[in-house]
Amino acid sequence: MNQDEKLLCEGLSVLNISVSDEMVSKLLAFIYLIEKWNKTYNLTAIRHRKDMVNLHLLDSLAILPYLQGSHIMDVGTGAGLPGIPLAICRPDIEFQLIDSNAKKTRFVQQAILELKLPNVKVTHSRIEEFIIENRFDMVLTRAFASLPEIIDLTQHVLDKNGVLLCMKGQIPQEELQDIKAKTTLISLNVPHIEAERCLVKIQIS
Repeated sequence: MNQDEKLLCEGLSVLNISVSDEMVSKLLAFIYLIEKWNKTYNLTAIRHRKDMVNLHLLDSLAILPYLQGSHIMDVGTGAGLPGIPLAICRPDIEFQLIDSNAKKTRFVQQAILELKLPNVKVTHSRIEEFIIENRFDMVLTRAFASLPEIIDLTQHVLDKNGVLLCMKGQIPQEELQDIKAKTTLISLNVPHIEAERCLVKIQIS
């Protein structure tokens, strides 16, 4: 077991998340792909593998227990975060990833092919211009926009009983004051990350 695998497995244990050896291999293969493409595409400011394990993989997977539904959209996915790590560990869920940055969606498409992830699709588009076939059970965002903006931008893609799951750093008190929808705050303790992390779960209807 190399250092990257050891760090990832220790973190998953702390999060009480159980995954197969194949999933661990795919998760690490994903950050190695990011590392490879980063040299040309500048996908992320994070350069060291240890930090990628913590800030890309474990940070994304910390929300795994809170997923619901079978059809989930990741808005502003960037280099495929949190969508790709979640899709690796939940092959039973269909993920639609979307981002307005063409070079990042090209990378994500390549990652989908190389990692053999049939449950993931990626689209190069702005969320407000995205044309849907079926509405989504859940919409994920990570450092995408303010909560009122997120609600406004994603209402047309969310099922009437759908849920927004917004990854945030510190609790966004001012943003929460501007929301009338039912909200639930979930504190996250991500291994090896000292910065505050929380989830805001929003029930629109």
